[in-house]
Amino acid sequence: MNKFIIAIITLAILSMAGVAMAADTANLTVSATVVGTCKFSVVGALNFGNLDPSVGSDVNASDNTTQFWCTKGVAAETITADNGSNWSGISRQMLDGVSTDLIAYSLALTKDANPNLGPTSPRTLTISGTVLGVDYVGKSAGNYSDTVVLTINP
Repeated sequence: MNKFIIAIITLAILSMAGVAMAADTANLTVSATVVGTCKFSVVGALNFGNLDPSVGSDVNASDNTTQFWCTKGVAAETITADNGSNWSGISRQMLDGVSTDLIAYSLALTKDANPNLGPTSPRTLTISGTVLGVDYVGKSAGNYSDTVVLTINP
């Protein structure tokens, strides 16, 4: 009987020692990176309206419906406009697809002064431009247009 009791005690000690030897702890590192990004959420259009050659005066246009957002904490974003589809090497130009006449125009981009707070707080980009009277008085009647690519970088 003593051998039986000794065997049971030995098994109990070994089983408790096995549990103690199997336990362990470790630290798990969890991480992520929020990417600094900027996106256009709404892009408007710059419309100079009807250009009347009998008047020949400069025509200004402005659009403040273009919106963008940048990740909260992005300190300074850069917004640029390319030269458009009809660049002459000197100026942006709108093309009349029928007569192939071109009308030069200028373009300016002005961001609001608000801080970047992410997609739930979009900011406004005002796009303005001018067509000089001398650039359209001798042009054919028609619909003129150009496509300008806007780029935003954080």
